[in-house]
Amino acid sequence: MKYFDEYRDGSIARALVADLQKAVTRPMRIMEVCGSHTMAIFRNGIRSILPDGLELISGPGCPVCVTSASHMDAFIAMADRPGVRVAIFGDLFRVPGSKGSLANASSRGAKVDIVYSPMDALDLARKHPDDLIVFLGVGFETTTPTIAATILAAKNQNIRNFVVFSTQKTIPAPLTALLEDPALRLNGLLCPGHVSAIIGAGAYVPFAEKYKIACVIAGFETTDLLTSLILLARQIGAGEARVENTYGRVVAWEGNMRALKMVEEIFEPCDTEWRGLGCIPGSGLKIREKYREFDAEARLDIPLTPASEPKGCMCGNILKGINTPRECPLFGTRCSPASPVGPCMVSSEGTCAAFHKYGMDE
Repeated sequence: MKYFDEYRDGSIARALVADLQKAVTRPMRIMEVCGSHTMAIFRNGIRSILPDGLELISGPGCPVCVTSASHMDAFIAMADRPGVRVAIFGDLFRVPGSKGSLANASSRGAKVDIVYSPMDALDLARKHPDDLIVFLGVGFETTTPTIAATILAAKNQNIRNFVVFSTQKTIPAPLTALLEDPALRLNGLLCPGHVSAIIGAGAYVPFAEKYKIACVIAGFETTDLLTSLILLARQIGAGEARVENTYGRVVAWEGNMRALKMVEEIFEPCDTEWRGLGCIPGSGLKIREKYREFDAEARLDIPLTPASEPKGCMCGNILKGINTPRECPLFGTRCSPASPVGPCMVSSEGTCAAFHKYGMDE
């Protein structure tokens, strides 16, 4: 299939593996920021062929995983309210808060609907006019434009029983927090493809310039990933730090200006809590005052209370790249896909889920 086969060609991949071996001339630590990259790297067996000296670290690129326990508790509390129907993406259903999950709430009678897009939630509002439909907005820049478009549609169509609880987050702020941490000793960033399609390749220039770190934006096929790792290794080996884009078929330098403009119309920056990273100033997005009627936090007066993490769970350190899943005492024992303790095991983009599915023997 055109645009796929050429990025999955085995002969090309084997040649790239040889080039990667030559490019790694010194020890280097590279963080893949995106959860989809983490899964693709495991699925394609790339970790198994990495040269000695090249260490790949998984970062906070899974939006479900970085959703704080206090936000999960608020989601569950909303679902338990009479007259409220909560619409979620499927990954959220089994993510634990401090007192259970939305799956538990559903089992005791709460109305929890799994949807594939925010517009599906708006359809629920049309079908259930006596319920207040609360869409749980969890995600990075990739999903935020679709949520903004849905809020605009609700306003234009005068649908008043639809609101959004926004826990939307932006990627640049946590990258700053991580790069300020000398313990991580990162040399390069494998930058996300989906997020970059919105914010543009140029968004990473400040990181390359300020932190002298190599940055390469990658797609999700085998040759995308190998090519990007080669470019990162060459930059690091040469002592260079700049932004390169191997995903030009999707990512433009300036990003998607139409999407960015729509997001700016609906949302404004705010401080928000990240699981494992704490509260990061300006890293969240809240609904602007002019669209307050679609803001669940305002309509339902939702309190956010501090919540403790599950005892023994190391999701926070795993999201920061400090520990790997195998270093967690719960991994593969008390915490498994069938019985997850932390969100990194629940989400389809979670690092623990990737290690459990593809890397148990790595």
